[in-house]
Amino acid sequence: MDKDEVNLLHDNDVRILVIYNHLSDATGYDRGVEHAEQAINDAKDLDIPDGVAIFGDIEPSFPVDAAFMEGWYDTFSESAYEPALYGIFDDGSDLLEAYNAMDQEPQENTVVWTAFPQNDITTKDNAPDYNPQGPENALVYGWQYAIESDQCNIDTNLFQDEMIDYLWNP
Repeated sequence: MDKDEVNLLHDNDVRILVIYNHLSDATGYDRGVEHAEQAINDAKDLDIPDGVAIFGDIEPSFPVDAAFMEGWYDTFSESAYEPALYGIFDDGSDLLEAYNAMDQEPQENTVVWTAFPQNDITTKDNAPDYNPQGPENALVYGWQYAIESDQCNIDTNLFQDEMIDYLWNP
């Protein structure tokens, strides 16, 4: 996303959920720090205001460990931005196991957007009740409950009201 796209969205009163999707290996504390620093620098380059959450996108095929997430968390907790993670936090997944292996502070202070469980694509009026599965000690404020509609390649999500506090508002 560039500044012109941001301006277009904000001129139309659209809030932005910020995702850092330059990961392919989410292992090692130093790698967590390195990616968090890059995400923070990218946010500063776009003039993203303080307090916005930046979601590290950890896909199911990526190797992941608690050390990476702790490096991500530690670096963000010393910045003007909020630590956040997106992924499929299903029972038995490497992502959930790694999250649960972190120290208590990062577990309780990282905003989580989970993509589990998966349901069918719906209209807004037929959306399911908010019932995501994610880490017990996390701030689970987002649920991507369905992906890739046949009519257009969109994902459907539900968010708790608290998520508004972490978005980039116009």
